Amino acid sequence: MKWGKDYRAEYENLDEKYNALLGEKAELSYELSELKAAMGQMREQDEQVRELHENVRRLKHDMKNHMMVIASYLNGGEYEAAKQYTSTILDKLNAVHTYIETGNLLLNHILNEKLNLARQQGIDVKAEIENVSFHRMEGLDFSALLSNVLDNAMEACKKEEERHLRVKISTRKGYDTILVKNKIGKSVLEENPELRTTKEEEKTHGMGTVQIRAVVEKYGGLCDFYEEESWFCVAVFIPNE
Repeated sequence: MKWGKDYRAEYENLDEKYNALLGEKAELSYELSELKAAMGQMREQDEQVRELHENVRRLKHDMKNHMMVIASYLNGGEYEAAKQYTSTILDKLNAVHTYIETGNLLLNHILNEKLNLARQQGIDVKAEIENVSFHRMEGLDFSALLSNVLDNAMEACKKEEERHLRVKISTRKGYDTILVKNKIGKSVLEENPELRTTKEEEKTHGMGTVQIRAVVEKYGGLCDFYEEESWFCVAVFIPNE
């Protein structure tokens, strides 16, 4: 019996160590995947910044020629041509946007990717972004939350004649906050107060709201969907303490 007890104790001890090593391996694998994802995002951001700098460099190089063309039109009394040419140049200037840098790698990646896509879809974008860490949130949860909020707003914008998107990320009274607004021609909440998705082709604000609420609830936060002066608004509050 003594040898049996010793054997059993040794087995249990080894089994415990084995399970601990498995847990450590799983944790290290997760950290490695997170690191690889972060490195991929950094490479993508570097490429975006280089592209932005190159666009600005080319535009700056061309500005002297543009001014000469406009002056030529004005000197010749061709005011309408000068106006149209100036409008074209302004459109190009508006297309050259600044890279958003927040100090949060994941936030940088999502914002720059989504807002660039919105501009490409003809959506007027304005953003006020503070240096907010969202340090209490896991990367996957934060990505799902912000991506869903932005995707919903962008999808809604595509259905409107006036395509306007506003994003504000800030810290308020112990909360890291996200406020995303898109212009609407008619009330969304009057037709669908619970923002439920019905038909596949009608997915707009209903898409992702369940996931948004689930993530916010996981971190003891608050979220609100409301309308204000022809804007559909999504406000998220995540405690930062």
